[in-house]
Amino acid sequence: MHVKLIMQTKLTLRLEDELIKKAKIKAKEQGKSLSQIVADYFKLLAQDSRMPPVLSLTTASLVGIINEVDLDESNYKKHLEDKYL
Repeated sequence: MHVKLIMQTKLTLRLEDELIKKAKIKAKEQGKSLSQIVADYFKLLAQDSRMPPVLSLTTASLVGIINEVDLDESNYKKHLEDKYL
């Protein structure tokens, strides 16, 4: 069994006090540390731009759901008419 060691380095950021307070609240709401929130964002920035974005489970479940259907603007207008008229 191989264990991958990850070296961590301290990073100092200078930000507005109010921004830091709001970010700490948001991190707490998500059950994460502010450091983890920043690390997650940095990971997103470092992703290969050729890679597709990571989708939420809800969004991923909807991808391709209407690929086989031939829809156009007239279908949408008919839907709205049926719904509201």
